[in-house]
Formats: sequence, C-alpha cells, structure tokens
Amino acid sequence: MELKELTTLDEMLSHIDAIRHLYPNITEERYSTYLSQMIPHNYKQLVVYDGEIVAGITGFWQGVKLWSGPYMEIDNFVVAPDYRRTGVGTLMTDYINKKAEELDLNMIVLDAYVENFKAHRFYYNQGYAQRGYHFIKILNEDRLTK
Repeated sequence: MELKELTTLDEMLSHIDAIRHLYPNITEERYSTYLSQMIPHNYKQLVVYDGEIVAGITGFWQGVKLWSGPYMEIDNFVVAPDYRRTGVGTLMTDYINKKAEELDLNMIVLDAYVENFKAHRFYYNQGYAQRGYHFIKILNEDRLTK
C-alpha cells in the first residue's frame, strides 16, 4: 500500500470515484466548486493506493478554535468496500495522527453520522471518544451533497 497527500484541485478531482462511495450522486461540478473553496483553507486529501486502485481516501485540514486551540479535522473518510476490515482505515488514521503530532496540534476531530455504527466502532478502536453533539440547521436541502 502506498500513501500520498493530494494538495491540488486536479489531483483531487481525479479521485472523484472514491468519494462517490460516500456521496454517490456528487457531480464533478459540485465537487470541483467545493474543493476550490476548501483548498485555500488548508484542505488536503490522503489517498491509499493498492497499485492503481484507490483503497481509501480522506480529507483533512487544520484549524483553531478557542476551546481546543490548534486541531486537525478529518473530513470525508472513505475506505473502498473491497478494502474494509483490511487495515486501510488504520493506515489513514495513523498517518493523520503522525501529521497532527508533527504539527504540534492539540487534537484530532471528526464527525460521523449518528446511524453509522460501524464507523463509531472503528473510531473508538482508534482512540477517539465521543465528546458532544454536532447540531445542524439545514437552510437549503437542495444544495446538500447526498
């Protein structure tokens, strides 16, 4: 397995099929628009390759909040169905952990859907703890990526 950080729009766009495991209906136009807004805010992606196959992909970015100080956020964590339970997810979280430690960040945060119990178990096994609730108020459901 090979891990690679992606930093450019073109690199990220070339892996839209991997993102579609999570968001099957995302269009290239929407993906490009959102990435173009995210990349200037330190957004990067990590890809795990098995030869030419994308076994896993996740976004990550740095931020600072008053309550936490500097942190790393994992965003859109995807392991391809054929690679689940093979260690690919752990490769990605280990990489993010190391990166956050090198940057001297205080914590790593992520969101997981309430009903995604398999993800919850995985994150608990990786040392993550549930700290609170992520509340949302949808203002325009038609613009959500589903």
